[in-house]
Amino acid sequence: MKNLVQLENLGLFGLAIYLFSQLGFSWWMFPAFLLLPDLSMIGYAFGNKIGAIVYNFFHHQFLAVMVYLIGIYLENDWIQFFGIIFFAHSVMDRIFGYGLKHFSGFKDTHLGKIGQTN
Repeated sequence: MKNLVQLENLGLFGLAIYLFSQLGFSWWMFPAFLLLPDLSMIGYAFGNKIGAIVYNFFHHQFLAVMVYLIGIYLENDWIQFFGIIFFAHSVMDRIFGYGLKHFSGFKDTHLGKIGQTN
């Protein structure tokens, strides 16, 4: 099952690259901004619960898609760009086995414990 989830998310990462290619931004911007959502880990400085809430907000695929769609509706390439970056980052995390966080700690995710081989 893990390989299927990784393959599915690899396809979604390809979709994110395609959507980015439809915008007029320079290609260097995609990798330069790709790790931006990880700044949300700063929330863990305020405890596991706040950290998980902030982290999950910036790693939630539905919210990323909604940001992208709002950008389309408003005809704003920058909003579309950030929706794509948030989406690409979240699917990249899923490829590597990182999921949305539980309140119990950073390593406890909806995909299992980080670092634990299943």
